[in-house]
Amino acid sequence: MHIPKKGLRALGIAESYSGRSVSRLAGVVMRKDLRIDGFVFSTVTVGGNDATSTILHMVQELKRRDINVIMLSGCVIAWFNIINPNEIAFETGIPVICVTYEASDGIIADIRYHFPDDTMRISAYLNLGERIPVDLDTGETIFIRSWGMDQRDAARLCNDFTLDGKIPEPLRVARLCARNTPPS
Repeated sequence: MHIPKKGLRALGIAESYSGRSVSRLAGVVMRKDLRIDGFVFSTVTVGGNDATSTILHMVQELKRRDINVIMLSGCVIAWFNIINPNEIAFETGIPVICVTYEASDGIIADIRYHFPDDTMRISAYLNLGERIPVDLDTGETIFIRSWGMDQRDAARLCNDFTLDGKIPEPLRVARLCARNTPPS
């Protein structure tokens, strides 16, 4: 991947959790020059285990070969529906960056409390690994994990896609779309 390339495309995926049985996902394809050239929408089960398969389906639904990186707004969505970014990177051949915005000791205690016998969910969370802090040029700090690409390159892409604040534009726009699109 040629990171300085203006035409580099990111697929940003974010959710809008509504507290119902499903949570809305929106995906935005955005070029590095911040031109938007694609959207995709879906839903995941609140408290379910379908986040990874849903995201894979969203990528397939786009039918594009020009996406260079997938950016996820969090690896745990829709009330502990845990995404497997490694599987997404492997299945699609596209690197994945998971971005979060707050320092935290993690949520393993919450997962164990709400899903005490769900060893697969607990294992999925533990397999995500540690987040690394990234200081953006905007003065904000985000936390990332990456699969299929070097963490320095992942940090640079997040910085390049962030105009102000701490949310990279593909994720900011995807979150707006998810919030403003009613579930199907």
